Amino acid sequence: MIRRQLLTGTILIVALTVILGLGYPLVVTGFAQVAFHSKANDSLVKVNGKVVGSSLLGQSFTDKEGNPLVQYFQPRPSAAGDGYDASASSGSNLGPSNPNLIGNIPGVGISAKTNAYATPADPYCVPVQATDKNDNPVTDKSGNPVYERNKNGTYVCDPNTVPERTIAYRQLNGMAANAKVPVDAVTASGSGLDPDISIANADLQAPRVAKARHLPLATVLDEVKAHTDGQALGFLGEKAVNVLELNLALDELGH
Repeated sequence: MIRRQLLTGTILIVALTVILGLGYPLVVTGFAQVAFHSKANDSLVKVNGKVVGSSLLGQSFTDKEGNPLVQYFQPRPSAAGDGYDASASSGSNLGPSNPNLIGNIPGVGISAKTNAYATPADPYCVPVQATDKNDNPVTDKSGNPVYERNKNGTYVCDPNTVPERTIAYRQLNGMAANAKVPVDAVTASGSGLDPDISIANADLQAPRVAKARHLPLATVLDEVKAHTDGQALGFLGEKAVNVLELNLALDELGH
């Protein structure tokens, strides 16, 4: 009796292993290759036969110093590694009142009623701690952190806070100091690899890109519309613009 049960159990294990462990994955993989070939192969984007990225993953458009290239639309900030590192995918996971996200607002993260590190440009400045030649944090004799200062004596602010990102975004795009900025332009996504930006974000960047490429603004806006993806299933989420595909399309215009 026990031998029969063991034999039956063994046969079931082998059969299910073959069916579910080999057969099912092969069928699903084969179907995906036929019906969704591009998506099943990472939605890779090629230029002249060379892979330049994936339409599913964001990437940076910066120079060697990390400065944004003005002729390209810029993606949303990324908290994945040094930025858009697929091996270190993660969000900032900071709460809406965290001073490292929104800035050193009086009463949040500090005991004083006013921000002692405020600068003329950023009243919510979160100062950057100074480091020595070995990248070790610098402290004073009492063990208090020593913060970096600019040549004019103001504190060096953490560039990854929302207030600092907002200032940088306005400066890059030639906007007024009090102009509203889309939230996706100054916050990272949950994965840190978001390939899309909002239509509002793209529209605000369009004049800068058009000027840098010596193109009519209408031409750039037409490309934005052409590379705007609709809502999932027609009603889920918001319409969004794929940054990589948009930038490659502009490159093809020869400007």
